[in-house]
Amino acid sequence: MSTVFVTGGTGALGRHVVTRLQERGDEVRVLSRRWGAGTHVGDLNTGAGVADAARGAELVVHAASDTRRFGRADLRQTEHLLKAAKDAQHLLYVSIVGIDSIPYAYYRHKLACEQSIASSAVPYTILRATQFHELIGWLMRAAERLPVAPLPLDFRFQTVAADEVAARIGEMTHGDPRREIVDFGGPEVLTLGQMAELWRTERGRPRRLARVPAPWSTARAFREGRNTCPEHAEGTQTWTQFVASEGENPYRLR
Repeated sequence: MSTVFVTGGTGALGRHVVTRLQERGDEVRVLSRRWGAGTHVGDLNTGAGVADAARGAELVVHAASDTRRFGRADLRQTEHLLKAAKDAQHLLYVSIVGIDSIPYAYYRHKLACEQSIASSAVPYTILRATQFHELIGWLMRAAERLPVAPLPLDFRFQTVAADEVAARIGEMTHGDPRREIVDFGGPEVLTLGQMAELWRTERGRPRRLARVPAPWSTARAFREGRNTCPEHAEGTQTWTQFVASEGENPYRLR
């Protein structure tokens, strides 16, 4: 049994990670800014409480991200974590496939975090995953509400189940630090148009789809599939299987 400190443990992916680690018999510490949400109260933005939560933890999973502000605080949060977890045996950072070739602000911040971790003294592994089924499911549910759903139908995705990513995180966290980037993707590459049609076949909505032209460089990168890694198609649940199951949706609309 190991003591594992998890940031982002109350999020869409983090909840699966915590469950997987607990199933292994680990003592899991979950950082949260609110009492009762996790096991330890702390704030990665300021560093308050982080050292206390990390003290004595052999393993660290860093899954927290400032998604609401496009990752603006991610580097600061990561640096606070590295300082607090300087004695950890292994830090696993959860990142995204293709961030070094897609000119998107959120991805630039994630890349800066990778570079900070790689230059630190903490033994690490960086796991880059493709987009989650659940994220595209959230997009499709939002599109269902519209009479015509305007979507970038030619974007390519290699979606993967969040729980399968969590399982890989659990395995890799307990392995030796790789000190490198490892990609992990779903079993197939589809266009968003193909995904939307499969969704509509199963659920009857959205009734109409309209392709949104997207000429900028970030859109071109998604059309070219730079966010995919076909050579690492190691996930098993297909998009069709996810849609049929309608899986739990941690990105549900509020």
